[in-house]
Amino acid sequence: MTSTLPPDAIRPPPNVVVFGPDANCTLEICPVEISVYGYRPSLTANITLMALYGLSMAIHAYLGIRWKQWWYMGCMLVGGANAIIGYVGRVMLYYNPFSFAAFMIQIICVTSGPVYYCAAIYITLGLSITALSPHLSRLPPHLFYYIFIPCDLLSLVLQAAGGALSTTSSGSSALGVNLALAGLGLQVFTILLFCGFFGDFLVRYFRKGVWRYEGGFGGRGGESQSGDGGVVKLDGRRLGLFFGFMALAVVLILARCAYRLVELNEGYDGELVRDEPLFIGLEGVVVLTAVYCLMIGHPGFVFKKERKDRSSGLSQQELQQYNK
Repeated sequence: MTSTLPPDAIRPPPNVVVFGPDANCTLEICPVEISVYGYRPSLTANITLMALYGLSMAIHAYLGIRWKQWWYMGCMLVGGANAIIGYVGRVMLYYNPFSFAAFMIQIICVTSGPVYYCAAIYITLGLSITALSPHLSRLPPHLFYYIFIPCDLLSLVLQAAGGALSTTSSGSSALGVNLALAGLGLQVFTILLFCGFFGDFLVRYFRKGVWRYEGGFGGRGGESQSGDGGVVKLDGRRLGLFFGFMALAVVLILARCAYRLVELNEGYDGELVRDEPLFIGLEGVVVLTAVYCLMIGHPGFVFKKERKDRSSGLSQQELQQYNK
């Protein structure tokens, strides 16, 4: 791995390994500027992110159990645990910025985290189309699972493989970086493709008058044609929150993936890798905000409340179809 330091910068002592599985640099003998990030990660920021992810997991677990949204809950819990492990790695880097194990823990876990949230979104919105008006979707709803989930898994495998190659090569493998870039690029492409299909569905759904509402999304209720041609009563406010916050979460994750794609394209010795405030904002805050958006846009608020209040939600037939 090359260094971004100028020629006259402070150098490590002789026979000291700065980066890699055999790294033996410590803050006592090496300046932090020659570490992979060039700084000690903020202890306050990373502990705060860990705590907020832990809180989100607790809330998602409660909502998942309450509304029996097992797949959605599982994805959110795995994604949250993955993020916490990643930020634990960054806390370890605070104490030793030269720890290769800590570097690999955070680079793999933090980078791959949004894959799990995307999986929750793809399945949930695919099921939503099935429950609402599947005939208006240009892509058959079941293909949302069979196309986008495998793409997500492939993205995860590529990113993990890139991280593994970086581990065995002490971060110098161009193939490792390229594989990670391919994984992130596939993730961005998958999200954009998904946005196109789902956005097209929403436009057709509302433009063609399938939704008959009282006061629009903020209204007290409305009706929609269900998949079998019947009429389904819906709560406009809850449906608006569901679609709105799901869409916001997708946009936030897309923005984050684009940032990581540009960052990794510069390699581990690029300027963006050494910009901690940018990382905290476009990785930590953006993804965490998406997680909380997926809490407000929880499918249970739309597809489960109706068992207590049938006048404002889907029929039992649609609920059963949704929960298959």
